[in-house]
Amino acid sequence: MFTKLPASLSLLGDYTGSFDWFPESASTFSNDIDWLFGFISTICILFFIPIVFCLFYFAYKYHKPKGEKAESNASHNTPLELAWSILPSFFLVGMFVFGAKAYLDHRTVPDGANEIGVQAFKWGWTFDYGGGVFNPELHLLVDEPTKLSMRSSDVIHSLFIPAFRAKKDVVPGRYNYMWFMPTVASEKVSQERLDEALAATEAAGGEWDYDRWQFTKDGYKFFDLYCTEYCGKDHSMMQTVVVVHESLDDLNAWIEKYSKRDPNMDPAEYGKQLYEQRGCKGCHSIDGSKRVGPSFTESFGNQRPFATGEAGVADENYIRESILYPKAKVVAGYQPVMPSYKGQLSDDDLYSIVEYLKTISEYAPEGDATSSPADAESSETVN
Repeated sequence: MFTKLPASLSLLGDYTGSFDWFPESASTFSNDIDWLFGFISTICILFFIPIVFCLFYFAYKYHKPKGEKAESNASHNTPLELAWSILPSFFLVGMFVFGAKAYLDHRTVPDGANEIGVQAFKWGWTFDYGGGVFNPELHLLVDEPTKLSMRSSDVIHSLFIPAFRAKKDVVPGRYNYMWFMPTVASEKVSQERLDEALAATEAAGGEWDYDRWQFTKDGYKFFDLYCTEYCGKDHSMMQTVVVVHESLDDLNAWIEKYSKRDPNMDPAEYGKQLYEQRGCKGCHSIDGSKRVGPSFTESFGNQRPFATGEAGVADENYIRESILYPKAKVVAGYQPVMPSYKGQLSDDDLYSIVEYLKTISEYAPEGDATSSPADAESSETVN
């Protein structure tokens, strides 16, 4: 029921070309929710049709010309009145029972569920996998119950995964939770297709386009995750992806890949990766355009006027302080809405971000470079 429909009737069609009434069923909740939706919709239609028929039929039958006295009927039919009052109540009770059961299933987290922390902010998501691993993509293990412990840094958001039929508000000032168990693992595209997409993205000099490629930079196809609570002007951009891994080894390998910088990777390149992964791009552009925060092309080395009337140069210490304590020195003309990343970024992460900002800032002195934390530690050892 309610599976295939023409594209013009699809409410949830996307770039995939698969125009279903509902997205793919990919969790233990999906079939129950879809059945309940079909059950309630069918009952509504079965009552709606005869009611509308009677509406038009009686309007026609008892129509009188203007000025003519209407017919009067003071009698009534007790069995009929009892029937249309009592019988529908059984359907209403059934809707309530099935709906309550589905709600309780959504709220009762099974023992041993894997827990992932979620931070929502304008306008992005950060998922905490433990051990200092944070990422804007949600990665799960197939057939494993997962609990999301959610909090908001600013306003009310709402996390919605259509394929899982799971949705819950994320409210500032408190923790909220939801759980689900994915049942469909994400497929991987061919290495040839992935290499083609990576090359095209690199040539364009832009960030990864999930809508265009319909898979992640690691080659996984994904399910969509949206914010469904209006939270500001870029609310429509507050979306990310859900990847379901087929094995624990595959999931752990992905987590290990993003746990820290590869020693052979250039710090500035890793800083760019963090810019794309940690939600920076949602508020800070790299093309000079103004967003929620100043553009990064005007960051390092620039003279900053602050909201307090003071001013200062955006050097390494300022960048570090702005990431860890963003409300300490707010640039004039901008609101203090950036969340703190204290405890979420290592010293090497901060160093890499600074190095990346140097490569794109119009104000960075040529040849300006700082030593990495590892270099500094090595220097202290030698001395």
